[in-house]
Amino acid sequence: MGLIGNREHRDINPWLIAIAVMSSTFMEVLDTTVVNVSLPHIAGSLSASNDEATWTLTSYLVANAIVLPMTGWLAGRFGRKRLLMLSVTGFTVASFLCGLAPTLPFLIVCRVIQGACGGGLQPLSQAILLESFPPEKRGQAMAFWALGIVVAPMLGPVAGGWLTDNYSWRWVFYINIPIGVIAIILTQIFIFDPPYLRREKTGIDYWGIGLLTVGIGSLQIMLDKGQEDDWFGSRFIVTLAILAVGGLTALIVRELKAEHPVLDLTVFKYRSFAIGTFLMTLIGFVLYGSTVLLPLLMQVLLGYTATHAGVTNLPRGLASFLIMPIVGRLIGKFDQRKLLGIGLVASAYAMWELSRFSLDVASVNFWWPLLIQGAALGFVFVPLTTIANGAIPNERMGNATSLFNLMRNIGASIGIAMVETVQFRNQQKHINTLGAHVYSQSGATQQTFESMKALFMSQGSSASTATHQAYLAMWGMVERQAAMLSYNDTFFFMALMFVAMIPFLFLLKKPKLGKAGAAMMH
Repeated sequence: MGLIGNREHRDINPWLIAIAVMSSTFMEVLDTTVVNVSLPHIAGSLSASNDEATWTLTSYLVANAIVLPMTGWLAGRFGRKRLLMLSVTGFTVASFLCGLAPTLPFLIVCRVIQGACGGGLQPLSQAILLESFPPEKRGQAMAFWALGIVVAPMLGPVAGGWLTDNYSWRWVFYINIPIGVIAIILTQIFIFDPPYLRREKTGIDYWGIGLLTVGIGSLQIMLDKGQEDDWFGSRFIVTLAILAVGGLTALIVRELKAEHPVLDLTVFKYRSFAIGTFLMTLIGFVLYGSTVLLPLLMQVLLGYTATHAGVTNLPRGLASFLIMPIVGRLIGKFDQRKLLGIGLVASAYAMWELSRFSLDVASVNFWWPLLIQGAALGFVFVPLTTIANGAIPNERMGNATSLFNLMRNIGASIGIAMVETVQFRNQQKHINTLGAHVYSQSGATQQTFESMKALFMSQGSSASTATHQAYLAMWGMVERQAAMLSYNDTFFFMALMFVAMIPFLFLLKKPKLGKAGAAMMH
């Protein structure tokens, strides 16, 4: 049975396998961001507050984060094809139920199911692609995988905004159904388990699963709700922090001692995998942090509509889409560490460019740094994914890709939580600094105040009303300038993070070019 499965897998064109696994993975990654812009509509439609509606995001991310690291173990226990079929089917059915949701609690329960079913899709697709392609073409396989992982979150807000504005928020979920059905059919036809996955069932690490659920679940909720609840000023957030630290520490100790661990942490003995996973965590932090920060800057500060902000961000996704296949072909011809170095330097430059804007920035000014960032992501994601997983034996690939994707997602969650907090705190600092220069004895302040008061009086306001309006307008000017400066600070911090990653490239093992390079020429 195992030999037949292996022969069938080998006889199938690997690009057909790639399309089969990436159709469902693209859909799952898209769903991490597609709902964001629909939240006010969901809240209004289901008679909930905006804060309550954010649980539709949190519940999905928590369920997703808990299942993701268990994927390698689940695939070994139930079979990779069966797990993939169950995941895609469950995700598609849950999407349909989300669209039908009559109440917010019902929607949140369906989002938990959707997140749990989608949790395994990223590591499963990555492991299948790495095994289906010969070593010399793994760069191209990872370019195709990275396209889905990087471009989908960028397209999410655009697709979500367009569907919500033109149809209804429910179509954000219904759109998954045809993609899911196609993915199920393609998986059934083209995906087969490799023989080494058909092993005897081992004992279940119940303690490991329990500690993983508590640790990762608490961490994800803490990061998602921290800014909203004023971080450690909230007893709820402090409790979650204690549970996260305690749960994850106990999990690591347990998994290193367990006979049949749900997480095989020994893959971190491979140096390139350990360093590559660490770098991917930092890249998740900066990539997703900037993906959240830019729409906030555009919509909250510059007054763009959701669609305008989405379109302004499109050059980044477009550049990634065009560059990644090219980088995939370069892998094997050049030292992947050099390609990664180019990506980190270009990413730092793009962030530095974004840190130099003022309030009168035109939308066209965003295009150049976003094009550079999109292209740079191709030079970062593809070589890093290939180097990190290159040394891992095939029978351990599923477990390694689970941990690799988990750490990227944790980095992303920390990035999203951190940038909003850092931006808000920096804004308070700049308000104090700028406000110190706006005082009644200042000639410039008096002149601006009087001209504003005159403007409001010319529009029909009384003297007392115009005075009040002028004070508010001046406060608004200070606040907006402070906000712009704080966004600049945050982008500059991200530029420094990319620069700080460069020394780690020297710790990565030099990849073998030899046969890979020759094979790539054909």
